[in-house]
Amino acid sequence: MAAQTDRPLDQFEDFFPIMADNLGEEGLMQELCNGFQLLMDPTRGVITFESLKRNAALMGLDGLGDDELRMMLREGDLDGDGALSQMEFCVLMVRLSPELMDGPRRWLDDVFQQAFGFELGFHQ
Repeated sequence: MAAQTDRPLDQFEDFFPIMADNLGEEGLMQELCNGFQLLMDPTRGVITFESLKRNAALMGLDGLGDDELRMMLREGDLDGDGALSQMEFCVLMVRLSPELMDGPRRWLDDVFQQAFGFELGFHQ
């Protein structure tokens, strides 16, 4: 994604490391889960393009166009089903914050191991 400082997603990226520092591991995971709940389609239990578009304003992403929302879904869709599971959403949010990735990474592996039963592989 091109870096544009006036885009809502970039503002989220800048704020994410602060959230991580302030909330700690468990608090960050809870907030990510809360964000997923806000964006997901309650019928399917995943984030679809339609649910993302409908609920994007709740996350401050209302300035993103359809192409940008679709690109977000494609980038995070690890299993190719066209939607984001809770795990895919959490991984995407972490990946969208390169500043967070510059710091210690061990705790991220530990959190994902506890929450989802797998590690991201940062400390192998």
